[in-house]
Amino acid sequence: MALLTVTEVAQRLGVSARRVQYLIARGELRALARGVVDDASVDRLLAARGGSRTRPWSEATAWAAVALLSDRNAPWVGDSQRSRLRGRLRRLDSPELVVRARARATASRYAGHPSTGPRLRNEIVDTAAGAAVLGLADTAAVDGYVSANALDQLIARHGLVLDDNGRFTIRATGMPIEIVAELAEAGPVLAALDLAESPDTRERRAGRQALTAALERFRD
Repeated sequence: MALLTVTEVAQRLGVSARRVQYLIARGELRALARGVVDDASVDRLLAARGGSRTRPWSEATAWAAVALLSDRNAPWVGDSQRSRLRGRLRRLDSPELVVRARARATASRYAGHPSTGPRLRNEIVDTAAGAAVLGLADTAAVDGYVSANALDQLIARHGLVLDDNGRFTIRATGMPIEIVAELAEAGPVLAALDLAESPDTRERRAGRQALTAALERFRD
């Protein structure tokens, strides 16, 4: 594990030190101690951003984008906002969509006992299975969503430990988990977004290709 100062992180991201502190507070970067950041979390953020400094949409707007691309309505946003979002989606490419939609949840990686995986999948909205649909091999890794207010109990129940190289990726969101589950089952868009943020080149490529296809269908 390599450690970076806030100043070094700011230089790598091309942002101010104050912005780095904001990203730490949001959970997008992991601070191991005051003024010290784990470089693995910086690598993941860079993979998700693709070098872009574009600010993400709000959580509600990000989920509305997932819904529209999955051919679902988004009743939690108003008609005018939904119409504007449709117009934006018709102009986006997949890298910008990944950046815009990343505030849909706060993702953290955890380590735990190997036997935890199957039990953990039963308590989250698991999107790791979507990798197979996109042509990737099955994996023992866990990737999925949980309500933000249920995260602490989930961590305690399964004895998870924060680890930026861990196999369990948990994404905490304020969106009702029933809606997240519906969108996960509606098609590959949500799983593709998750893969497109991966530091793994093959996963990232597969996710962005699927998002490009979804955006093309949306424009038709």
